[in-house]
Amino acid sequence: MTDKRKNRRVPLDIYLNKYIGGVPYMARSADISPEGVGLAHLIEPQMHGRRVGLQFQLPGSEEVIYAEGEIVREWIAPEVEGSGIKFTLLTERHKKLIDGFVATRAEE
Repeated sequence: MTDKRKNRRVPLDIYLNKYIGGVPYMARSADISPEGVGLAHLIEPQMHGRRVGLQFQLPGSEEVIYAEGEIVREWIAPEVEGSGIKFTLLTERHKKLIDGFVATRAEE
């Protein structure tokens, strides 16, 4: 199996807001890259669309990141359901924050 990811993902264990149809639902992240984030679903409705909004803070940062994304993969494991979200809308400032976080954590 080949890895289609362009950049390395690093662990990111935080809770965040995942907006579905404009309504926030809590999700838990597993990892992040400059292109997107992996999420474990907690309590949320069945989705018919592929687009979501995201709102989160990176560890060590006071700035709230707002992003839009598209669900590019989903999985169901024995203990968790999850999805891979590809960022589709992200300000340059927030992109730089994520890039810096990933670069720093990748070196650890």
